[in-house]
Amino acid sequence: MKRILVIDDTKNIRMLLTKCLEHEGYQVETASDGQEALDMFKSNSYDLAFLDIKMSRLSGTEVLKSIREIGIETPVIIITAYATIKNAVECTKLGAVTYLQKPFTAEKIRTVLSEFMNRFEHKGLLTQTENILEQSRKLIVAGAFSDALEMLREIIGKEIDNPEVYFLISKVYHGMGNMEHADRFYKTYQLFKN
Repeated sequence: MKRILVIDDTKNIRMLLTKCLEHEGYQVETASDGQEALDMFKSNSYDLAFLDIKMSRLSGTEVLKSIREIGIETPVIIITAYATIKNAVECTKLGAVTYLQKPFTAEKIRTVLSEFMNRFEHKGLLTQTENILEQSRKLIVAGAFSDALEMLREIIGKEIDNPEVYFLISKVYHGMGNMEHADRFYKTYQLFKN
């Protein structure tokens, strides 16, 4: 079950978000101000946070800046009634993933959450693929062709339309001296390029 932290100094907003998110199957914790949120971030791990920009003691922007400075990469959805371009740019630079404009409904919360989850899952897949491709390149350079081939086979089923996979497999077979297979995978790679 995913854990979400809701940070807002308005009790009704915390309650609305909590009820809606729990209804969607999430475990929710709340903080009523920025300092409390910062303390919670330091002692717990969250999969996502909803963070109000305008709060007493410590603003949402300051909370976001502080958690990024200490290496906490939790995705953050900004809650604001005062969306300004300056705020949007600053929060986006700090890694805010999207905005939830006040006033909002339960349906709007579900829409924002759904859009975020779709993007986040897709991004996670890309990151995993990029990591495997990078590791494969290093193995090829090191001459560990069979290890590289094993890793590339893991992703070819998921990434059947990724030309880089075919290119790297062609390099692996070339390094192994199997020119027939190397040529076949290189031709497939070229098909994507044309």
